[in-house]
Amino acid sequence: MAYEALATLLAFLEVFRPALSQPSFGRMRVVFSGWVLTSGVHAVTSALVAAAIPGRKHHEAFHRFFSRGTWDPDRLGWFLFECALKLAGGRIQVALDDTLAPKKGPHVFGIGSHLDAVRSTRRFRVFCFGHCWVVLAVLVPVPFARRMWALPVLFRLYRTVKECETKGHVHRKKTELAREMLDVLVGWAGEREVEVSADSAYCNDTITRGLSPRVVLFGAMRPDAVLTAAPAVQPRRGRRRKRGRVLAKPEARACDGRYGWQICEAVLYGRKTKVRYKTYCAQWYRACGERLLRIVVVRMATGAVRHRVFFSTDPSLSAPQVLETYAGRWAIEVCFRDLKQTMGFADSTARKQAAVERTAPFVGFIYTTLVLWFAQCVHGTSIAVGPLRPWYRHKRGASFADILRTAQRALSPLDVLDPRRSLDDLRKSPPAPPLRLGRPLKRAA
Repeated sequence: MAYEALATLLAFLEVFRPALSQPSFGRMRVVFSGWVLTSGVHAVTSALVAAAIPGRKHHEAFHRFFSRGTWDPDRLGWFLFECALKLAGGRIQVALDDTLAPKKGPHVFGIGSHLDAVRSTRRFRVFCFGHCWVVLAVLVPVPFARRMWALPVLFRLYRTVKECETKGHVHRKKTELAREMLDVLVGWAGEREVEVSADSAYCNDTITRGLSPRVVLFGAMRPDAVLTAAPAVQPRRGRRRKRGRVLAKPEARACDGRYGWQICEAVLYGRKTKVRYKTYCAQWYRACGERLLRIVVVRMATGAVRHRVFFSTDPSLSAPQVLETYAGRWAIEVCFRDLKQTMGFADSTARKQAAVERTAPFVGFIYTTLVLWFAQCVHGTSIAVGPLRPWYRHKRGASFADILRTAQRALSPLDVLDPRRSLDDLRKSPPAPPLRLGRPLKRAA
């Protein structure tokens, strides 16, 4: 089984061959294998050590793959996007967010002081030096877990105003970078509809102005947002009205006894939940222009916040559909955790601009490739069996740690500089004695 898993993983890497030259493809395969096999702090040199390259190839060639290569990360992301759509069944759901990769160094390109949302609270704001990456990830269902998985395909490095002024470059906001990625993805999608889930930081006119009508945005808004009704038909001459009469703000609507609370059941964050809500259609002109939105005001059962407000740019959707689609964006937060804790997303020591702008996206592409490979080729097989944990019998499904362990098990006998000979040797070698492992990792019922 190890031979088949290794063969399918190497075959999966062939998807990148059209985007790379022949030498670059060979170096990519080396760095990919070494990065997966590395434990602890990740770096290009650590990947070379894990892949048994020192003494056989000079390390500088692999650093040049990032710092001087001619390959485009967006093109690699496009190939992974096409593979992810096969798993998603043609439905295009994406999540948009940013994450901080802590880093220090006076000569590191793009470094700046950013708000650390993980360590900050409402009362205390924590800032940290590092790289801030705006990420667009495709949301796909997988056969080995109940939740959606976020697979990153597009990355943009956000740089602070101070850092851009120091280098003499034009500053671009996070929302401008996000809109650029959305336009790229809409071009990839063609005539298909795209559903985008984003938090309130990315729900503004920079994102929505002139956005393709094929894009449906699911987001959150302030409880005191100014809403208006759709403008009435005007038979008279003159400029057409863009907004109708002013409506009550969402927080006022929530406290208005004339509109009763409705109750529905929605699957939110992996569990079925009863939700008390009020819904109506309105315009949020400041953020979404003239588009009519489906507004959903939710009454919170716990916490200091009494009400939360969500919306969709498709007014025909029901409240449960809006809430469930927005809740799907949590998958990108899980992706960020896995990237940083297991894949060394923030570990790279790259300093030059080209190397910085390629290394972190490449780590994200490794993550996406491993999840797609596991879902389509090896889940449910003997090589994907997790370790025996008698104290953890209630686990169902696979985590990314299980996927990474399976990939390491498949890559461990590979001589990456001569994969054909290694595959032949592996095929002829006698089977290894069975290990005492747990149950196959399958999707929960």
